Amino acid sequence: MLPKNKNAEQQIIKLIVTNTSNVTSKLFLTTKNTDTIYYLIKDIDADGVQDSVYVNPENATIVCKLSTKKFKEIASKPIEILNFPSGVVETKNGFEFFNDWMRAGYKNQFRYNKKTKQIQLIGMSRYEFGNAANDGSGESSVNLLTGDYIGNWNFYDDLANNEGGELVKIPTIKTKMYFKTINLEDFSEDVYFNYADRCSKLYYAKKQKMKTKVGN
Repeated sequence: MLPKNKNAEQQIIKLIVTNTSNVTSKLFLTTKNTDTIYYLIKDIDADGVQDSVYVNPENATIVCKLSTKKFKEIASKPIEILNFPSGVVETKNGFEFFNDWMRAGYKNQFRYNKKTKQIQLIGMSRYEFGNAANDGSGESSVNLLTGDYIGNWNFYDDLANNEGGELVKIPTIKTKMYFKTINLEDFSEDVYFNYADRCSKLYYAKKQKMKTKVGN
């Protein structure tokens, strides 16, 4: 959900981004429409000068301005489905973009690559609560630097518990899931949906294997 008071938001964005020399913590603004935009002020490129990261409400992009790039705007592609809450928060080595729905959401971790001098996507995670019976609930994560994928998921088995139904935990899925190098300028929600689709295939394959094993 995008803020409705866009002109006021843009003025505040400009103020924050151009006055970062003495700011060392993340800032946030809540509009009178109760939508929250998160702004992060942090030394992203490790040169001792504060940089800024925020979600631009005008075009739904993740924007980063680095001192080493003379604060030139580095932006992702538009995030077509931008929900409330969504925004950016600080991580140990960079920042994280989060986007939450009513019963699902995802996070994307970014870090400055000193060799390429790019803001690189290094990790993704997602969660789902599933339906009312929590069928399909769980969470997963993938490290884009190593390709390590970990998924912890559940499914509701109608025939379990003497046909009374029961939520069944799928054994932790650990496998490799590789992605090409993705920088901030390359990032869009399609990157996440590609990850989610591949994650879902692993879930359904494991679920079917378990149900076949017990003869359901």
